[in-house]
Amino acid sequence: MSRDRSLPRARDTRASTRKRLSQNFLTDAGAARLIVRSSGITADDLVLEIGPGDGMLTRQLLASAGRIRAYEIDARYADRLRGRYADNDRINLYNRDFRTVTAPDEPFAVVANVPFAITTDLVRWCLAAPHLTSATLLTQSEFARKHSGDYGRWTKLTITHWPTVAIELGPRIPRANFHPVPRVDTAILHLHRRPTPLLPTPALTDYHHLVELGFSGVGGSLANSLRHRFPTPIVRAACTAAGIAPDEPVGLVDPGRWVVLYRSLGRGVKSYRYRNVSDTFMYQTRKGTP
Repeated sequence: MSRDRSLPRARDTRASTRKRLSQNFLTDAGAARLIVRSSGITADDLVLEIGPGDGMLTRQLLASAGRIRAYEIDARYADRLRGRYADNDRINLYNRDFRTVTAPDEPFAVVANVPFAITTDLVRWCLAAPHLTSATLLTQSEFARKHSGDYGRWTKLTITHWPTVAIELGPRIPRANFHPVPRVDTAILHLHRRPTPLLPTPALTDYHHLVELGFSGVGGSLANSLRHRFPTPIVRAACTAAGIAPDEPVGLVDPGRWVVLYRSLGRGVKSYRYRNVSDTFMYQTRKGTP
């Protein structure tokens, strides 16, 4: 009896699912231990795992974390893990897209082999979670290097969140440690919530507005972009204090200099904020320095 060729083979279906969900499963236990060890989690921590797949990283997390909530979008793997750990009350398995999950209202860490196709979404989720203490994310090497400044350039995302979250490059893991083998190597990207922000909380909104202006590209350099909203003498003095050259491109300015720049501008105009959506600043005088 011939097989109905209109029905896809199970192997083809799985391959299609892996491609659609960007699944590249970690196969090396040593690499999994390295990820967990570098996260710094302890038996006191609540850990959220994104996309556990067949559970290589999950096994190592259970050896270190106190409680685990694992979110797997692929129902097949979610059911398999749920059955494997049915008698373990330290782990809960959910068949859900992590991007729809509400962040816990208690301190927690994230440790994950991140699906490459949604890496930016997951990083933004972590950055927006107020009770996140840290995130240890295995991403494409290029992504981790880009957002940690390893190329000598800095992204708007990193600069925006730097006063509250340190973003750092961790160990690299070769592509051969995955199945299917991806086209690129991977690296760990660490996010660490600062116990004390580099800027006071009331100043963060103004700082974010400054970053938006700096990355607007309206002037060809960071200093020239700032001159579209600030008086030239104030921009010149603030850039000098922060060690920013007049013609320096915005992407080359590291996070530390952005914080100095904000503080220096605050000394010049005391306070600034967007007046409306047309990006008009309204200057105000406020006692004290931001």
